[in-house]
Amino acid sequence: MTAGELRTLPKPRPLPGFDATALFLDLDGTLAAIEAKPEDVGPEPWRTQLLRELGERLGGKLAVISGRSLEEVDRILEGSVPAVAAVHGLVRRRADGTIEQAAIDPSLEQARSRLGAMARAHPDLKLEDKGLSIALHYRQAPQLGVRVRDEAQSIAAETGLKLQLGDMVAEICTPGHDKGEALRAFMREPPFERSAPVFIGDDLTDENGFRAARALGGVSVLVGPMRPTAADLRLESVDAVREWLEAGLMQGAET
Repeated sequence: MTAGELRTLPKPRPLPGFDATALFLDLDGTLAAIEAKPEDVGPEPWRTQLLRELGERLGGKLAVISGRSLEEVDRILEGSVPAVAAVHGLVRRRADGTIEQAAIDPSLEQARSRLGAMARAHPDLKLEDKGLSIALHYRQAPQLGVRVRDEAQSIAAETGLKLQLGDMVAEICTPGHDKGEALRAFMREPPFERSAPVFIGDDLTDENGFRAARALGGVSVLVGPMRPTAADLRLESVDAVREWLEAGLMQGAET
């Protein structure tokens, strides 16, 4: 799809057969509503139970692929999903519990220093240090968005670090895997191999995951308002994602 071109995306049909499906879910904006401060997102009993039931029904072929740290994903989801790709794929915990992660780039200290200085100068900016990346959120100070993005672009150009722009956030990352590469890695391993991936996400950071799912014979689902995207299908909101997943469980129980 070219820039500025919009098309209507249909709502996905109920979750395909559990035996043949691998489900990959973003967290913020997909499983959890986006909050003004990242730390305001917390556990929800309904979500924890839903994910546990989905993981069991899918035979473990369920993974969360998020920009958050692994510790934050586990805090919010109460450890209900064993397979997790965190920090946009730079950290990946396999279904068997083993963890792999990229080496920290020494240049990240420069990003930490410069973005930290901006956060100290503007208290409405929120600095999030994920170890392998440094994110500066400007949801509470949208008027500073251009300045934040410009500074992040400058840091990336000077250091060779990766710039990841998202919903009201600019993030400087250690170069390495993205969400699409994380999905591909899961699909090469049990229990995901020989199944069709379904990837659901809302942000620009999920586009690599959308493309990877399609390339592997699966489908991708955009959450939220329509925008140029590689996704095939769309759900309107976090609530719509919940309803769709719950409907899939109910349909599966009836067959």
